[in-house]
Amino acid sequence: MNIKIISPVLDMIPMYLGIKLAALASRKELIDLEKRLSGSKINVSASVMVRWVSRFFHYLDRYFITRRSLPTLKEVGITCFRDLVYQELHGKVRDAVISLIDQEREGEQIDRGLLKNVLDIFVEIGMGDMEYYENDFEAFMLKDTAAYYSRKASSWILEDSCPDYMLKAEKYLKRENDRVSHYLHFSSETKLLEKFQNELLSMYATQLLEKEHSGCHALLKDDKVDDLSRMFRLFSKIPHVLDPVSSMFKQAQPW
Repeated sequence: MNIKIISPVLDMIPMYLGIKLAALASRKELIDLEKRLSGSKINVSASVMVRWVSRFFHYLDRYFITRRSLPTLKEVGITCFRDLVYQELHGKVRDAVISLIDQEREGEQIDRGLLKNVLDIFVEIGMGDMEYYENDFEAFMLKDTAAYYSRKASSWILEDSCPDYMLKAEKYLKRENDRVSHYLHFSSETKLLEKFQNELLSMYATQLLEKEHSGCHALLKDDKVDDLSRMFRLFSKIPHVLDPVSSMFKQAQPW
């Protein structure tokens, strides 16, 4: 089927952003997708022609296709998009999205709304199955997340006191939660936070809690309630990490 014929059809379903992104990517061999995603405004407004074509095919969907037990317009559109566009471009788009996520982690401003629209393509291409989102995007994003926080943790543990490390960890944890609520699929939340906790907290828990002059003993001795509360919030969901803290607390009591 000629792509010029099906493009108006695909424009009517939630894949319109992907079609326009694909058109950008197919014009030049060396297109900077990351720059396109971060800096340009892709027009997602439906034209008058598309609205009329949509009405026409709605009639076919409702009567002709139903009576003949054929795939719906949406199903055919998504299948065509997947075979003609998605399979060629999803790797480049994924890498660009992950790069933008890392830039946001470093404090840069990105277009979250545009990222959500792009990631919705990975979800909707599965037509109810999360396989494409999980295999083509999420797995790579989680691997990048683990590597990112592994680098951060190895630096912070040498440079920061225990309270300062926990302050940074709490700030970044909030940002990861915000990321899920703004553009990642909600199913990524548990897996994303597990990567965060493992690399930033579990791997360095003992070293962090036993830091000289700023670890748990020092916090208990100086009655640093806010820091101890933060420690509990961060480590309470990680099995057995707080057991040594409990022992230190008992030893610090005057009785």
